[in-house]
Amino acid sequence: MLVKDNLNEIKQEIAGACKKVNRQPEEVTIIAVTKYVTIERAKEALDAGIVHLGENREEGLLAKYDVLQDKPIWHFIGSLQTRKVKGIIDYVDYIHSLDRLSLAKEIHKRAKRTIKCFVQVNVSNEESKHGMKPEEVIDFVKQLSEYPHIQVVGLMTMAPFTDDKEFLRECFRKLKSIQEDVKGLQLPYAPCTELSMGMSNDYSIAIEEGATMIRIGTALVGSEK
Repeated sequence: MLVKDNLNEIKQEIAGACKKVNRQPEEVTIIAVTKYVTIERAKEALDAGIVHLGENREEGLLAKYDVLQDKPIWHFIGSLQTRKVKGIIDYVDYIHSLDRLSLAKEIHKRAKRTIKCFVQVNVSNEESKHGMKPEEVIDFVKQLSEYPHIQVVGLMTMAPFTDDKEFLRECFRKLKSIQEDVKGLQLPYAPCTELSMGMSNDYSIAIEEGATMIRIGTALVGSEK
């Protein structure tokens, strides 16, 4: 299907989820996850009105940036190795996977401007998932005061791939609760107003639980290599 047709369906789903919880669809930003698709398909997403693109590897990001330049707002959504920071830092607007002080230190060292970051939290406690433990988040955010090139705009999580909707809801609620705790600190470098959660299989539930950014790949742009 064309991206614009997929986008129309997703917007209807977003509107329905928002209506259930008295939110406005404008509160939800769609990030097109283009890591598995061609540059042409990513451009189709832009032409359909998508503004935000997400990549999870340096090579994929740079290849698409070489063609699309700064037309999109770029999100790095994958686990980020410290040694890879210098390769992507000048090209991204958001990093969704800040989960350790060594990474924060490297981002601060390499950045020439303030980088908007999401602290990644492993709310489901799966060993296969990246991200810090929920109980570690507050102390971690406090320590980020030493790195003024980092702005903590929100929290991010990857929920388990499961059909258990109640468990998914529980994961998203947990992240929302932690976000409120961080906001309550009223730290100028950590407004933490955003929640990056929800993907193709669970974004409606994520929106019902407060997601402000949803990362949609397969349902929006497909997954062709």
